[in-house]
Amino acid sequence: MKRLAMLATIVALSTPAQAAPETYLIDNSQTTSQFSMKYLGIASQTHHFDKVSGKVVIDPISKTGSAEVNIDASSVNTGNSALNNQLQTTSFFDTVNYPAIVFKSGQIKLDDDQTSLAGELTIKGVTKAVRLAISGFKCSQDQTFKVESCGAQATVTVKRSDFNMGKFSFIASNEITLHMAIKAVKAQTYQQIASRDPAK
Repeated sequence: MKRLAMLATIVALSTPAQAAPETYLIDNSQTTSQFSMKYLGIASQTHHFDKVSGKVVIDPISKTGSAEVNIDASSVNTGNSALNNQLQTTSFFDTVNYPAIVFKSGQIKLDDDQTSLAGELTIKGVTKAVRLAISGFKCSQDQTFKVESCGAQATVTVKRSDFNMGKFSFIASNEITLHMAIKAVKAQTYQQIASRDPAK
């Protein structure tokens, strides 16, 4: 019995430790979320959301990962308070009943140059499969705050009508392009970034 216990201990000590997946939290102060559409079929205007949260989980062993991005739809900012209020009504985002725009994906790959990311986009309670165009995906040390971070640019074009927001098509285009520039930092050091206190 003692020999069996000793053997089990030796095996446990000789087995290399498995690296746990690493979680990175989106830093709202270093992340932007914009959407653009054409008005009256002529001029394209770009607006943005002020609040973005979420996380990126990286598995260093399998070299894969997942992402979840949550956009606070009530933080829509067009620079015009009347238009902000209109976009939050039931005709558009209906932020009272559907406060968040959510993108989820479990298809991040770290072993190649990822140029697109498939996932599910939920707007106004409707979920659709989408594929985001990805550029600049990279994980490295943040030079300002000296913490590990991941960043990427993501773009996707969707139709308002697919998400029950097809009204007023004679004014605003049915197609909307959503663009996100995301910066996420390791969860263990997120408070340092959130406090905007650079590492010394």
